[in-house]
Amino acid sequence: MNIIPSNNLKFSGKYALSNYKACLKGGAIGDALGNPIEFDSISSIKKRYGKNGIQDLLVNSKGLAEITDDTQMTMFTADGIIKAIRKAVDKTKLPDIRMIFDSYKLWFNTQNNNFHIQQGKGWIAELKELYAIRAPGITCMSAMKANIPGSIEKPLNCSSGCGGVMRVAPVGLAYYENPDLAFKVGADCAALTHGNPRGYLSAGFLSGMLAHIISGKNINEAVDATLPILKKYEGNEPVTKLITRAKELAKTKAEPLIAIEELGKGWVGDEAIAISIYCALKEPNNFKKAVQMAVNHSGDSDSTGAILGNILGAHLGMGKIPAKWANKIELATELEQLAQDLYKPLEAEGANKRYPI
Repeated sequence: MNIIPSNNLKFSGKYALSNYKACLKGGAIGDALGNPIEFDSISSIKKRYGKNGIQDLLVNSKGLAEITDDTQMTMFTADGIIKAIRKAVDKTKLPDIRMIFDSYKLWFNTQNNNFHIQQGKGWIAELKELYAIRAPGITCMSAMKANIPGSIEKPLNCSSGCGGVMRVAPVGLAYYENPDLAFKVGADCAALTHGNPRGYLSAGFLSGMLAHIISGKNINEAVDATLPILKKYEGNEPVTKLITRAKELAKTKAEPLIAIEELGKGWVGDEAIAISIYCALKEPNNFKKAVQMAVNHSGDSDSTGAILGNILGAHLGMGKIPAKWANKIELATELEQLAQDLYKPLEAEGANKRYPI
Protein backbone atom coordinates (compact mmCIF):
# COMPACT_ATOMS: atom_id res chain seq x y z
CA MET A 1 0.00 0.00 0.00
CA ASN A 2 1.30 3.44 -0.93
CA ILE A 3 1.98 5.50 2.17
CA ILE A 4 4.50 7.86 0.59
CA PRO A 5 3.64 11.45 1.61
CA SER A 6 2.29 13.70 -1.11
CA ASN A 7 4.25 16.76 -2.14
CA ASN A 8 1.16 18.42 -3.59
CA LEU A 9 -0.83 19.26 -0.49
CA LYS A 10 -1.91 22.88 -0.22
CA PHE A 11 -2.45 23.92 3.37
CA SER A 12 -5.32 26.30 4.06
CA GLY A 13 -4.20 27.48 7.47
CA LYS A 14 -5.92 24.78 9.52
CA TYR A 15 -2.48 23.49 10.35
CA ALA A 16 -2.44 25.78 13.36
CA LEU A 17 -1.96 25.21 17.06
CA SER A 18 -5.53 26.39 17.69
CA ASN A 19 -6.90 23.47 15.65
CA TYR A 20 -4.70 20.98 17.48
CA LYS A 21 -5.84 22.27 20.85
CA ALA A 22 -9.47 22.30 19.75
CA CYS A 23 -9.26 18.73 18.46
CA LEU A 24 -8.10 17.38 21.82
CA LYS A 25 -10.13 19.70 24.02
CA GLY A 26 -13.20 19.34 21.80
CA GLY A 27 -12.95 15.59 22.19
CA ALA A 28 -12.71 15.94 25.95
CA ILE A 29 -15.77 18.23 25.98
CA GLY A 30 -17.85 15.73 24.00
CA ASP A 31 -16.62 12.96 26.27
CA ALA A 32 -17.53 14.90 29.42
CA LEU A 33 -20.93 15.98 28.07
CA GLY A 34 -21.88 12.40 27.24
CA ASN A 35 -20.38 10.90 30.38
CA PRO A 36 -23.43 11.24 32.68
CA ILE A 37 -25.77 9.62 30.12
CA GLU A 38 -23.52 6.96 28.58
CA PHE A 39 -25.65 4.00 29.62
CA ASP A 40 -29.08 5.69 29.49
CA SER A 41 -31.89 5.38 26.97
CA ILE A 42 -33.07 8.53 25.25
CA SER A 43 -36.37 8.36 27.13
CA SER A 44 -34.61 8.36 30.49
CA ILE A 45 -32.27 11.13 29.31
CA LYS A 46 -35.23 13.33 28.38
CA LYS A 47 -37.01 12.49 31.60
CA ARG A 48 -34.00 13.64 33.61
CA TYR A 49 -32.79 16.61 31.54
CA GLY A 50 -35.82 17.78 29.58
CA LYS A 51 -37.15 17.28 26.06
CA ASN A 52 -33.87 18.31 24.43
CA GLY A 53 -31.75 16.03 26.60
CA ILE A 54 -28.54 17.07 28.32
CA GLN A 55 -27.42 20.51 27.13
CA ASP A 56 -24.58 21.55 29.41
CA LEU A 57 -21.57 20.08 31.17
CA LEU A 58 -22.12 18.74 34.66
CA VAL A 59 -19.34 19.57 37.09
CA ASN A 60 -18.04 17.86 40.22
CA SER A 61 -17.23 19.39 43.59
CA LYS A 62 -14.09 20.93 42.07
CA GLY A 63 -16.12 22.68 39.40
CA LEU A 64 -14.77 20.40 36.64
CA ALA A 65 -16.55 18.26 34.07
CA GLU A 66 -15.17 14.73 34.33
CA ILE A 67 -13.65 12.97 31.35
CA THR A 68 -13.80 9.19 30.84
CA ASP A 69 -11.42 6.50 29.62
CA ASP A 70 -11.95 7.88 26.09
CA THR A 71 -9.94 11.01 26.82
CA GLN A 72 -7.54 9.20 29.13
CA MET A 73 -6.57 6.78 26.35
CA THR A 74 -6.43 9.60 23.80
CA MET A 75 -3.82 11.26 25.99
CA PHE A 76 -1.79 8.05 26.15
CA THR A 77 -2.07 7.65 22.37
CA ALA A 78 -0.55 11.11 22.06
CA ASP A 79 2.17 10.11 24.50
CA GLY A 80 3.07 7.03 22.45
CA ILE A 81 2.93 8.76 19.08
CA ILE A 82 5.16 11.61 20.22
CA LYS A 83 7.68 9.14 21.66
CA ALA A 84 7.64 7.07 18.44
CA ILE A 85 8.16 10.13 16.22
CA ARG A 86 10.95 11.46 18.41
CA LYS A 87 12.69 8.10 18.37
CA ALA A 88 12.43 7.75 14.58
CA VAL A 89 13.16 11.45 13.91
CA ASP A 90 11.06 10.88 10.79
CA LYS A 91 7.34 11.42 10.19
CA THR A 92 7.28 9.92 6.71
CA LYS A 93 7.56 6.27 7.79
CA LEU A 94 5.47 3.93 9.90
CA PRO A 95 6.29 4.45 13.57
CA ASP A 96 7.19 1.68 15.99
CA ILE A 97 3.67 0.68 17.07
CA ARG A 98 5.13 -1.10 20.09
CA MET A 99 5.81 2.32 21.57
CA ILE A 100 2.10 3.13 21.46
CA PHE A 101 1.42 -0.25 23.03
CA ASP A 102 3.88 0.63 25.80
CA SER A 103 1.98 3.86 26.41
CA TYR A 104 -1.27 1.91 26.63
CA LYS A 105 0.39 -0.26 29.24
CA LEU A 106 1.12 2.92 31.17
CA TRP A 107 -2.61 3.72 30.98
CA PHE A 108 -3.40 0.18 32.18
CA ASN A 109 -1.16 0.77 35.19
CA THR A 110 -3.13 3.92 36.05
CA GLN A 111 -6.32 1.86 36.13
CA ASN A 112 -4.67 -0.52 38.59
CA ASN A 113 -3.25 2.30 40.71
CA ASN A 114 0.34 1.27 40.02
CA PHE A 115 1.78 4.75 40.43
CA HIS A 116 4.94 3.41 42.08
CA ILE A 117 6.10 1.69 38.85
CA GLN A 118 5.37 4.67 36.59
CA GLN A 119 8.18 6.91 37.77
CA GLY A 120 10.44 8.10 34.97
CA LYS A 121 8.03 6.91 32.25
CA GLY A 122 6.95 10.42 31.28
CA TRP A 123 4.71 13.20 32.53
CA ILE A 124 1.43 11.65 31.38
CA ALA A 125 2.14 8.46 33.35
CA GLU A 126 2.72 10.55 36.47
CA LEU A 127 -0.44 12.68 36.30
CA LYS A 128 -2.39 11.67 39.41
CA GLU A 129 -5.68 12.79 37.84
CA LEU A 130 -5.35 10.07 35.19
CA TYR A 131 -5.51 7.38 37.87
CA ALA A 132 -9.25 7.93 38.25
CA ILE A 133 -11.30 4.88 37.24
CA ARG A 134 -13.80 6.04 34.61
CA ALA A 135 -15.49 2.89 33.26
CA PRO A 136 -12.52 1.55 31.27
CA GLY A 137 -13.50 -0.69 28.37
CA ILE A 138 -13.42 -4.43 29.02
CA THR A 139 -11.69 -5.16 25.70
CA CYS A 140 -8.92 -2.65 26.33
CA MET A 141 -8.36 -3.85 29.88
CA SER A 142 -8.31 -7.51 28.84
CA ALA A 143 -5.94 -6.85 25.94
CA MET A 144 -3.50 -4.93 28.10
CA LYS A 145 -3.66 -7.54 30.85
CA ALA A 146 -2.70 -10.19 28.29
CA ASN A 147 0.32 -8.01 27.43
CA ILE A 148 0.31 -9.22 23.82
CA PRO A 149 -0.03 -6.52 21.14
CA GLY A 150 -2.53 -7.45 18.47
CA SER A 151 -2.18 -6.42 14.85
CA ILE A 152 -4.19 -6.36 11.63
CA GLU A 153 -2.23 -9.40 10.42
CA LYS A 154 -2.45 -11.24 13.76
CA PRO A 155 -5.63 -10.12 15.53
CA LEU A 156 -5.71 -10.53 19.29
CA ASN A 157 -9.50 -11.03 19.38
CA CYS A 158 -12.61 -10.41 17.28
CA SER A 159 -13.75 -7.25 19.07
CA SER A 160 -15.40 -4.58 16.93
CA GLY A 161 -16.02 -2.16 19.79
CA CYS A 162 -15.44 1.59 19.62
CA GLY A 163 -12.55 1.45 22.11
CA GLY A 164 -10.11 1.76 19.22
CA VAL A 165 -11.61 4.70 17.36
CA MET A 166 -12.36 6.87 20.37
CA ARG A 167 -8.66 7.20 21.27
CA VAL A 168 -6.77 7.76 17.99
CA ALA A 169 -7.33 11.45 17.17
CA PRO A 170 -3.67 12.31 17.94
CA VAL A 171 -2.62 10.11 15.01
CA GLY A 172 -4.40 12.31 12.47
CA LEU A 173 -2.81 15.40 13.99
CA ALA A 174 0.68 13.90 14.01
CA TYR A 175 0.58 12.66 10.41
CA TYR A 176 -1.43 15.44 8.80
CA GLU A 177 0.93 15.58 5.79
CA ASN A 178 -0.03 12.07 4.70
CA PRO A 179 -3.63 10.87 5.24
CA ASP A 180 -2.80 7.39 3.89
CA LEU A 181 -0.12 6.99 6.51
CA ALA A 182 -2.38 8.48 9.19
CA PHE A 183 -5.06 5.93 8.29
CA LYS A 184 -2.59 3.03 8.52
CA VAL A 185 -1.14 4.16 11.84
CA GLY A 186 -4.61 4.78 13.32
CA ALA A 187 -5.78 1.32 12.27
CA ASP A 188 -2.61 -0.26 13.66
CA CYS A 189 -3.07 1.54 16.99
CA ALA A 190 -6.63 0.25 17.31
CA ALA A 191 -5.66 -3.27 16.22
CA LEU A 192 -3.40 -3.48 19.26
CA THR A 193 -6.58 -4.21 21.24
CA HIS A 194 -9.43 -4.65 18.73
CA GLY A 195 -9.15 -7.42 16.14
CA ASN A 196 -12.25 -6.89 14.00
CA PRO A 197 -12.07 -4.61 10.92
CA ARG A 198 -15.14 -2.75 12.16
CA GLY A 199 -13.06 -1.77 15.17
CA TYR A 200 -9.70 -0.92 13.66
CA LEU A 201 -10.76 0.43 10.24
CA SER A 202 -13.07 2.91 11.96
CA ALA A 203 -10.03 4.17 13.85
CA GLY A 204 -8.08 4.37 10.62
CA PHE A 205 -10.89 6.37 9.07
CA LEU A 206 -10.94 8.93 11.88
CA SER A 207 -7.17 9.33 11.69
CA GLY A 208 -7.14 9.76 7.91
CA MET A 209 -10.12 12.11 8.01
CA LEU A 210 -8.49 14.34 10.64
CA ALA A 211 -5.32 14.48 8.57
CA HIS A 212 -7.37 15.69 5.60
CA ILE A 213 -9.11 18.30 7.78
CA ILE A 214 -5.83 19.65 9.14
CA SER A 215 -4.46 19.80 5.59
CA GLY A 216 -7.31 22.07 4.53
CA LYS A 217 -10.43 20.12 3.62
CA ASN A 218 -13.89 20.74 5.05
CA ILE A 219 -15.85 17.93 6.72
CA ASN A 220 -17.58 16.69 3.58
CA GLU A 221 -14.39 16.83 1.51
CA ALA A 222 -12.47 14.99 4.23
CA VAL A 223 -15.01 12.16 4.33
CA ASP A 224 -14.98 11.84 0.55
CA ALA A 225 -11.18 11.84 0.45
CA THR A 226 -10.87 9.18 3.16
CA LEU A 227 -13.39 6.71 1.73
CA PRO A 228 -11.04 5.61 -1.12
CA ILE A 229 -8.32 4.90 1.46
CA LEU A 230 -10.77 2.81 3.50
CA LYS A 231 -11.74 0.77 0.46
CA LYS A 232 -8.14 -0.43 0.02
CA TYR A 233 -8.42 -2.52 3.18
CA GLU A 234 -9.86 -6.02 3.44
CA GLY A 235 -13.07 -6.17 5.43
CA ASN A 236 -13.96 -2.51 4.81
CA GLU A 237 -17.48 -3.15 3.50
CA PRO A 238 -19.51 -2.73 6.74
CA VAL A 239 -17.60 0.44 7.65
CA THR A 240 -17.88 1.87 4.14
CA LYS A 241 -21.59 1.13 4.03
CA LEU A 242 -22.37 2.82 7.34
CA ILE A 243 -20.27 5.93 6.66
CA THR A 244 -21.86 6.27 3.22
CA ARG A 245 -25.27 6.01 4.85
CA ALA A 246 -24.31 8.71 7.35
CA LYS A 247 -23.46 11.01 4.43
CA GLU A 248 -26.81 10.27 2.79
CA LEU A 249 -28.79 10.87 5.99
CA ALA A 250 -27.04 14.19 6.58
CA LYS A 251 -28.50 15.46 3.29
CA THR A 252 -32.06 14.60 4.31
CA LYS A 253 -34.53 16.35 6.59
CA ALA A 254 -34.80 13.30 8.81
CA GLU A 255 -35.08 14.02 12.53
CA PRO A 256 -31.52 13.71 13.86
CA LEU A 257 -32.48 11.27 16.59
CA ILE A 258 -34.16 8.98 14.06
CA ALA A 259 -31.15 9.20 11.75
CA ILE A 260 -28.78 8.37 14.59
CA GLU A 261 -30.91 5.40 15.64
CA GLU A 262 -30.66 4.06 12.10
CA LEU A 263 -26.87 4.27 12.26
CA GLY A 264 -26.73 2.39 15.56
CA LYS A 265 -25.88 3.06 19.18
CA GLY A 266 -22.18 3.71 18.91
CA TRP A 267 -20.90 0.75 20.92
CA VAL A 268 -19.34 -0.66 17.74
CA GLY A 269 -16.54 1.21 15.97
CA ASP A 270 -18.27 1.83 12.65
CA GLU A 271 -21.45 2.97 14.38
CA ALA A 272 -19.51 5.45 16.52
CA ILE A 273 -17.66 7.01 13.59
CA ALA A 274 -20.80 7.07 11.43
CA ILE A 275 -22.87 8.83 14.10
CA SER A 276 -20.09 11.36 14.66
CA ILE A 277 -19.72 12.03 10.94
CA TYR A 278 -23.48 12.48 10.56
CA CYS A 279 -23.56 15.07 13.37
CA ALA A 280 -20.51 16.88 12.00
CA LEU A 281 -22.08 17.09 8.54
CA LYS A 282 -25.39 18.35 9.96
CA GLU A 283 -23.78 21.13 12.00
CA PRO A 284 -20.29 21.72 10.54
CA ASN A 285 -20.02 25.27 11.89
CA ASN A 286 -21.75 24.95 15.26
CA PHE A 287 -19.74 22.98 17.79
CA LYS A 288 -22.31 23.31 20.56
CA LYS A 289 -25.28 22.05 18.53
CA ALA A 290 -23.27 19.24 16.97
CA VAL A 291 -21.91 17.87 20.24
CA GLN A 292 -25.33 18.06 21.88
CA MET A 293 -26.74 16.09 18.96
CA ALA A 294 -23.93 13.55 19.16
CA VAL A 295 -24.50 12.62 22.81
CA ASN A 296 -28.30 12.65 23.10
CA HIS A 297 -29.22 9.14 22.00
CA SER A 298 -29.61 5.65 23.42
CA GLY A 299 -26.03 4.45 23.20
CA ASP A 300 -22.37 5.18 23.82
CA SER A 301 -22.88 8.89 24.31
CA ASP A 302 -19.43 9.77 25.62
CA SER A 303 -17.62 8.06 22.73
CA THR A 304 -19.75 9.57 19.97
CA GLY A 305 -19.44 12.93 21.71
CA ALA A 306 -15.67 12.57 21.96
CA ILE A 307 -15.21 11.61 18.30
CA LEU A 308 -17.49 14.43 17.13
CA GLY A 309 -15.53 16.83 19.33
CA ASN A 310 -12.27 15.70 17.77
CA ILE A 311 -13.61 16.21 14.25
CA LEU A 312 -15.24 19.60 14.70
CA GLY A 313 -12.47 20.83 16.97
CA ALA A 314 -9.91 20.14 14.26
CA HIS A 315 -12.16 21.82 11.71
CA LEU A 316 -13.18 24.93 13.65
CA GLY A 317 -10.32 25.73 16.04
CA MET A 318 -10.55 27.06 19.60
CA GLY A 319 -12.33 30.25 18.57
CA LYS A 320 -15.53 28.33 17.79
CA ILE A 321 -15.62 26.21 20.96
CA PRO A 322 -17.57 27.72 23.89
CA ALA A 323 -14.95 29.10 26.28
CA LYS A 324 -16.99 28.16 29.34
CA TRP A 325 -16.83 24.52 28.24
CA ALA A 326 -13.16 24.59 27.29
CA ASN A 327 -12.26 25.92 30.74
CA LYS A 328 -14.44 23.46 32.70
CA ILE A 329 -13.05 20.14 31.53
CA GLU A 330 -10.60 18.15 33.57
CA LEU A 331 -6.94 18.36 32.52
CA ALA A 332 -7.58 21.30 30.18
CA THR A 333 -4.05 22.66 30.64
CA GLU A 334 -2.50 19.24 30.11
CA LEU A 335 -4.51 18.69 26.92
CA GLU A 336 -3.18 21.99 25.59
CA GLN A 337 0.39 20.90 26.33
CA LEU A 338 -0.18 17.61 24.49
CA ALA A 339 -1.61 19.52 21.53
CA GLN A 340 1.44 21.77 21.45
CA ASP A 341 3.78 18.76 21.54
CA LEU A 342 1.85 17.02 18.74
CA TYR A 343 1.99 20.20 16.68
CA LYS A 344 5.78 20.09 16.44
CA PRO A 345 6.93 16.89 18.17
CA LEU A 346 10.54 17.15 17.02
CA GLU A 347 10.91 20.74 18.17
CA ALA A 348 8.86 20.81 21.39
CA GLU A 349 10.75 22.53 24.18
CA GLY A 350 11.38 20.24 27.13
CA ALA A 351 10.08 17.17 25.25
CA ASN A 352 13.09 15.03 26.14
CA LYS A 353 12.01 15.16 29.76
CA ARG A 354 8.27 14.79 29.13
CA TYR A 355 8.66 11.89 26.68
CA PRO A 356 11.61 9.70 27.73
CA ILE A 357 12.41 7.11 25.06
